Amino acid sequence: MSRDVAPRLKYPKPSLIYSTFLPALQGAQSKMAASEANSCIYLDDTPKKIKEKINKYAFSGGRDTREEHRKFGGDCAVDTSFQFLRFFLDDDERLEEIREQYTSGAMLSGQLKAIAIETVQGIVSELQTRRKAITDDVVREFTTPRKLGYDF
Repeated sequence: MSRDVAPRLKYPKPSLIYSTFLPALQGAQSKMAASEANSCIYLDDTPKKIKEKINKYAFSGGRDTREEHRKFGGDCAVDTSFQFLRFFLDDDERLEEIREQYTSGAMLSGQLKAIAIETVQGIVSELQTRRKAITDDVVREFTTPRKLGYDF
């Protein structure tokens, strides 16, 4: 309703940005924080460091033993590797296939982490490449103060 009324009162339409936090490596109950080095993956982390962090610190929704996991399956709701895939894997069909395999016990935690590692490494590598392409001219263009034109 406020989006309909605001223009009549010569105000801009209100807007909202809805977002969710990327979970910390230690579990979905917390968010990544730069103050805790082992709770997050930095954009300048090497592929080796990303692999190490996910393998060592990523909370698993798997069972205590391989036999239990094969019998009862894993819990994707609490598995950090799966949560990363929810954010970063572009293929929804592949994500659903992974979810089914993991919850049925056909896929183990190590296999899920390997997929997450490969996916996150690819994204971070692409961001690092793009970051290297930024020149001083590009930075200057974005940081130069200029008058903004408002039409309301």
